[in-house]
Amino acid sequence: MWPTNNSTCFLLTGFPGLETYHHWISMPFFFVYISVLLGNTTLLFLIKEDHSLHEPMYYFLAMLAATDLGLTLTTMPTVLAVLWLDHREIGNGACFSQAYFIHSLSFVESGVLLAMAYDRFVAISNPLRYTSILTYTRVMKIGLGVLLRGFVSVTPPIMLLYFFPYCHSHVLSHAFCLHQDVIKLACADITFNRLYPIVLVVLIFVMDSLIILISYVLILKSVLNIASREERAKALNTCVSHICCVLVFYVTVIGLSLIHRFGNHIPHIVHLIMSYVYFLFPPLMNPIIYSVKTKQIQNGILRLFTIHRIGA
Repeated sequence: MWPTNNSTCFLLTGFPGLETYHHWISMPFFFVYISVLLGNTTLLFLIKEDHSLHEPMYYFLAMLAATDLGLTLTTMPTVLAVLWLDHREIGNGACFSQAYFIHSLSFVESGVLLAMAYDRFVAISNPLRYTSILTYTRVMKIGLGVLLRGFVSVTPPIMLLYFFPYCHSHVLSHAFCLHQDVIKLACADITFNRLYPIVLVVLIFVMDSLIILISYVLILKSVLNIASREERAKALNTCVSHICCVLVFYVTVIGLSLIHRFGNHIPHIVHLIMSYVYFLFPPLMNPIIYSVKTKQIQNGILRLFTIHRIGA
């Protein structure tokens, strides 16, 4: 049984001081929300229906799109509820569940980007053995491992949130629940909940980014060994979309971390904007990047619209 403080509610916060403009502020959020849903569901539908995209690279892309969808669907409903309806109240269970999925899916996204780097490394370093190394079964195992790492690793600190008493103000600083936001309101020994996430960030975000960097150093080394200049350019071009997605994700992660760590004197509105950029910018940009930079995706979209036009 959960402790009695489970009945406590928290209050979400939109943009303090700008409450009269919440309806106007909600417009770009809604536009981005719809764009994320359309972009990522189109990618998933395309990869499912187009047999020419049934390759390891696109399976990992489907995992990335599904993760982005999950992160957006987890975050945006409460944001829009606050901005549209001024519905700020959220129960403990809903709040902790939202925090769990937000943090888990963030780690899953990092893991998927790492898996995609491995995919590009195999494709360029061992092109003749690409399909034998990255079989459908192995891709599924990698995907399952990434999911388990993300969802299991976040469980301990989130579970403890249910057992803390909350005797401080119950007002959170965002329109969604974050672990680091909730523990500030707890009246208990939160040492584990402060230290564990730091270790987790180092083991996942920092290690993943370092391994991705090393993989691209090895990829570059393999590309330079290719004799033909055209083949070198073609090999590097297959990595451009993934490199862009990695930069979009980790630059926003680093930006948000720096703001939280050194931005004590920066206006709160900047903290809020950076948090929304972190949660919305990668899911918005990833489908655009792959649609613009990947010819197979472009051709798939054209075929999709052509079929629908003929069917109409």
